[in-house]
Amino acid sequence: MYKHILLPTDGSPLARDAALAGVKLARKLGARITGFYAAPPATPIEYKGLLPVGYVNPTEHKKLIEQTATRYLEVIEKTARAAGVVYKVEYVVDDFPHVAIISAAKRHKCDLILMPTHGRRGITRTSMLGTITQKVLQGSKIPVLVHR
Repeated sequence: MYKHILLPTDGSPLARDAALAGVKLARKLGARITGFYAAPPATPIEYKGLLPVGYVNPTEHKKLIEQTATRYLEVIEKTARAAGVVYKVEYVVDDFPHVAIISAAKRHKCDLILMPTHGRRGITRTSMLGTITQKVLQGSKIPVLVHR
């Protein structure tokens, strides 16, 4: 059935639960996984919500992105290793996470994307799916399994 599953994460509890379910599915199917994180690009001004709270130089910001990616992807790595599932992890910096997710699935020749209903940005008012999940569903030719 499925041989290679992409597990995008944004570090949210729902994304973590979806990734863990993805590892479990991969184990049952004998599939491999790729854990994936699309980080927002570095900006010199740090924001908390909509308010600027300080300045971070680009080198420091790059380190913060790397640390965040490592922390988010480590959950997938540890779970896959414990389950005996072949895995790799990758992160990119991109303004458009949905485009990065679809591109990663194509680049790694994944035949399934498994992701949560929504993540850090929450649920949209008009739908029970988050905007990133909706955009991946609309733009991907690769099957998408939405985890609740």
